[in-house]
Amino acid sequence: MKTSKHLDFINKEIIKKLSLDARLSFSELAKKLKISNSLVHQRVKKLQETGVITGFSLQLSPQAMGYESFTYTGIVTKEARYAYSIAEALKKIPAVVECHWVSGKYALFIKIVAHNNEDLRKILYEQIHQIDGVGSTDSFISFGMAFQKNVPV
Repeated sequence: MKTSKHLDFINKEIIKKLSLDARLSFSELAKKLKISNSLVHQRVKKLQETGVITGFSLQLSPQAMGYESFTYTGIVTKEARYAYSIAEALKKIPAVVECHWVSGKYALFIKIVAHNNEDLRKILYEQIHQIDGVGSTDSFISFGMAFQKNVPV
């Protein structure tokens, strides 16, 4: 297991606390860890510069936003050369919230959020299947998330 040389005890604690609450102010974080505010600033800045922390984001509840259908879809390309242009086209579809390069039968594996199954059908047939190079798709409907977590610290 390869661990970054930048992840000493203090950095791990900073990451753990920010993972629980990314809105935690640096001064509150410093108090909790019993270190100086400037040290927290320095450490977070260094973690960002080294790419350990890639950003702070807002997490939305898809259900509260009216999305009831969550689907993972594998995309088979007509030819391998289409994979990159398909990924670029998928970026423009708001309902496609994740896209991964994968090995095996599919070239791409995406996550789609839709308001309902009819909305999902339209996204698949009227948007995704219209992208040049898409051969076929296989969709796997999610009945709900069992859990989601960050990488281990």
